[in-house]
Amino acid sequence: MTATSPTRTPQGVRKDLPADLSASITVFLIAIPLSLGIALATGAPLQAGLVAAAVGGIVAGRLGGAPLQVSGPAAGLTVVTAELIQHYGWRTTCAITVLAGFCQLGLAALRTARSALMVSPAIVHGMLAGIGVTIALAQLHIVLGGTPQSSAVANVLGLPGQLADLHPVALGISALTLVVLLGWPRLPGRAGRALRKVPAPLAAVATATVFAALAGLSLPRVDLPSWRSHALPEMPEGPVLGLIAAVLTITLVGSVESLLSAVATDKLIASERGTDNRPPRADLDRELRGQGAANIVSGALGGLPITGVAVRSVANVKSGAASRKSSMLHGFWVLLAAFLLVPVLDLIPLATLAALVMAVGVQMVSITHLRSVTRHREALVYGTTIVAVVLGGVLEGVAVGIAVAVALALHRLARTRITLERLDSGVHRVRARGQLTFLAVPRLSRVLNQIPHDTHAVIELDGSFMDHAAYETIQDWQQSHLAHGGSLEVTGRSGQAARINGADPGAAGKTGSPGGADGTDGGDGGDGTGGAHRSGRGHDARHAEGGRPAERSRRSQQRGTHQCCRPWTPWQNHCDHRAPSTRTATASTMAEAAAAASDDGGAQELSPTPRRRGAGQLASGISAFQRDTAPHVRDELARLAREGQRPSQLFITCADSRLVTSMITASGPGDLFTVRNVGNLVPLPGAESTDDSVAAAIEYAVDVLQVDSITVCGHSGCGAMQALLSSAPGVAMTPLRRWLRHGLPSLARMASRHHAWARIAGRLPADAVEQLCLTNVVQQLEHLRAHESVARRLAEGTLELHGMYFHVGEAQAYLLSEGEDFFDCRVFDTVGQHA
Repeated sequence: MTATSPTRTPQGVRKDLPADLSASITVFLIAIPLSLGIALATGAPLQAGLVAAAVGGIVAGRLGGAPLQVSGPAAGLTVVTAELIQHYGWRTTCAITVLAGFCQLGLAALRTARSALMVSPAIVHGMLAGIGVTIALAQLHIVLGGTPQSSAVANVLGLPGQLADLHPVALGISALTLVVLLGWPRLPGRAGRALRKVPAPLAAVATATVFAALAGLSLPRVDLPSWRSHALPEMPEGPVLGLIAAVLTITLVGSVESLLSAVATDKLIASERGTDNRPPRADLDRELRGQGAANIVSGALGGLPITGVAVRSVANVKSGAASRKSSMLHGFWVLLAAFLLVPVLDLIPLATLAALVMAVGVQMVSITHLRSVTRHREALVYGTTIVAVVLGGVLEGVAVGIAVAVALALHRLARTRITLERLDSGVHRVRARGQLTFLAVPRLSRVLNQIPHDTHAVIELDGSFMDHAAYETIQDWQQSHLAHGGSLEVTGRSGQAARINGADPGAAGKTGSPGGADGTDGGDGGDGTGGAHRSGRGHDARHAEGGRPAERSRRSQQRGTHQCCRPWTPWQNHCDHRAPSTRTATASTMAEAAAAASDDGGAQELSPTPRRRGAGQLASGISAFQRDTAPHVRDELARLAREGQRPSQLFITCADSRLVTSMITASGPGDLFTVRNVGNLVPLPGAESTDDSVAAAIEYAVDVLQVDSITVCGHSGCGAMQALLSSAPGVAMTPLRRWLRHGLPSLARMASRHHAWARIAGRLPADAVEQLCLTNVVQQLEHLRAHESVARRLAEGTLELHGMYFHVGEAQAYLLSEGEDFFDCRVFDTVGQHA
């Protein structure tokens, strides 16, 4: 789930300022030489690199959606920009940059940025590592006293010659910089703790600069150019189609690189920081808007195209930046340096900056990331992406990484291991490991045909997908096997039973087994089977699925035919898809019953079975649980009984009968500590009157159970919210009305102009009731923060708060995103099937 960030107080902002200030200086020191070098490589005026760095920091930093991403001129656009300058000239290239910015604004309005989330983490980490290797190789030449080449390959080939022609002065200054940079965080004692408040990069650069100045060393230093000949854009000139292609190229290349960098920055933050000092996740559509605005301003002022820069963003994160102010301050320092600090910056040796950048590049090749991708068997994607980025560039490397990832996924999809084993008991067990597609049908058919007809067989399917060809193969073989006197059972992962006959192959892909129409337990904890997948009972935890067709048909009718709501089907109160006036046997039901009757050797009169209510309905449900579900969850519940409950979440939701928490969260026994009341309300401390139950539950969950997060879940069509909207003054107080007084702050928040509205992503609230349901979730999260135990854990960074909204009619869950959108609204975003 996406956590809602605590409201930032003025004290919190002031506390973050020193970290943002030091990080901005570090990024500024990196941005100056990189911006000038990129401008030189493209053939643009050197001032253009500084303009782009300043605009990227200030404009993109303020308007973008990735708080810690740093934008500016990037190496990924170097080749493209150089070609444009060569064909159209510099001033026309500036105009193309402006038009590309407007195109990015259009893409952001269409909300196309989320496609960047398709990228595999192995590709993102590989991209970062590849950039780090490229930067380190280039800066190594400057450290050794030489000049970097135009590509990583050329830098590698030029290293032997560079090592043969060392410059001791540059090497000594670089070594001093690295020693201070690496040793500064390890300074011992009380004095060391005081000195460590100064960031290590700043201390390293300052030490090396002062030493070089006092020693009178002669070596290359920073040299800012003059602004006298700065050129501004002009109207584009040239073939219309060529200009359109140029604009689209800058738009697509810049957008993709920015979004990939934003995703990579998010992942870096998540891997290195706890929840207490983690900024909100990137809003990619807002980031694209910020990049578009920055390119418009940069092009209009005669600057290079702007994109998110992974190198500077990583340096920003690793330097301890806490908010977007670090990026904005870095842009301000670049602007200030370009006009006022030229004499001071001219003292910094280039070898010092090169050593600093080289260290940052080496740190981008993370051993932690390498272990992670190796554990998930994606080392090939990771390594290929690194090599492709080093040899071809960022976009080329990402494209190659995506191609390898797709090829690897297809290989895994087509790779299926099917084995046949004869147990001592005479049972033949077939195990299928992997995805069952048409490619595996020949092997599957060959193995199944090796099983004798008159034996008992167990087919164990351990995969998450089965296509129609494999489904029909198993179904046809099953019918043949049963017709010849054999018996069988089909199990999914961890041995949960299922049946092929009459099942929908689409449903099979959901459970890892071809779930049967008889409603046998083939789901996860979310469908009420509890922790069936955790029980570890394997093939011994199963139902007897053989037998005669008539018996199976009767069992199917007894257990219900709607797979969607197992095992609540016997209750029929939310799974009955027929209107009350039409609750009679349908034609298909009659046909099935007639077939069952003929199998039994006689006919029977068809009549609608009245729905059971009261104690009989309850007893029927208990009986179904003991028969179908208890065998699967018994081991798990026994473990929980021994060890006690250890839930990870406190889940506060409405008492509405349509909300089945375990179903909509796919949770099982021991996962959620659930509190339900009318309206999912959280009374403020001191306002509970005589009802302390909610506060007691919060205290117990937070202080005793030590939950990691609290979720407040509202839902559509909430009767409590309808009652709040229709309440009239002067009505006599009842227990319900007294309780609903805790929802009055939500009503006031919705009517207030001083609070952000809440809405669902992509649309406005359908009516006032839905508006209040959404607003109520936001308000109750504020009430949670007022509880002492919650406030303490939030301050410690050991607790997260989440907002959730469930639309009953759509069967769709929405999570409260962080911050506010472009229109100052709190947005509930959809959660896809593969979130």
